Amino acid sequence: MLDTLLAKIQKFTVLVLAGMLVVVVVLSTAHLGMLIGEEIWKQPRFLIPVQGLLDIFGYFLLVLIGVELLETLKAYLKKDVIHVRVVLEVALIAMARKVIIEEPNAVSGLTLFAVAALILALGIALYFERQAQE
Repeated sequence: MLDTLLAKIQKFTVLVLAGMLVVVVVLSTAHLGMLIGEEIWKQPRFLIPVQGLLDIFGYFLLVLIGVELLETLKAYLKKDVIHVRVVLEVALIAMARKVIIEEPNAVSGLTLFAVAALILALGIALYFERQAQE
């Protein structure tokens, strides 16, 4: 009885989280569109400077992380299991975003090495996860 109640509460919580995430992703997508429009409309028109592109790409990947998290919640609701591949993909996207928005001169070499090692580890984990699925 207690397990059933906890399972229902857990399902409800995930549904609420998914609903809130949908709102956040939709609003973030609209904000990304406005950001792109503003960058295109600035002088010189239709030419986006490098910093503007980095901001857009960083925000784009942030929205993509939200979409992937939504996919994770959807998979959890369907099968009551979190797919390792989706979690690894979200982590790789987050690290790619970190690399894109980070100024290399603003962080130490050790931090850059750690980020590279983490990306390598995530890539290897994703490779082995995909091999296990085949």
